[in-house]
Amino acid sequence: MSEARPARRPRRARSLTESLLTIVLALEAVLVFFVALTVYGLHALPPAVAFGGGAGLVILLALTTWILRYPLGVWVGWLLQVALLATGIVLPVLYIVAGVFVAMWIFCFVRARQIDRANSSHPIPTEGQTP
Repeated sequence: MSEARPARRPRRARSLTESLLTIVLALEAVLVFFVALTVYGLHALPPAVAFGGGAGLVILLALTTWILRYPLGVWVGWLLQVALLATGIVLPVLYIVAGVFVAMWIFCFVRARQIDRANSSHPIPTEGQTP
């Protein structure tokens, strides 16, 4: 009576590095949204520049989350960290805020790679496998 659905393709296994860096980039995108509002509210830049630059950086951060599985994506992420630090040119307090997020990026990058390396040498058995 009911048609059998085709089997779903299993989800691609993501590394911890990819997962954590995706989270950091998503948090940075939210940060940039609020930074654009702040820059506009303080009249530090014209509205078109504040919102256009903010929207551009948010889009780049979002797109980078999709390519983090490749080494190029991580390099783009590092470049975006530099761009985030450069927002301090507009408002000096942003050096501190961006510095905190860059520190999170560095910590997640270093620690997750260590954990991924350890996990690759001692893989956890999945369902159906015997240890």
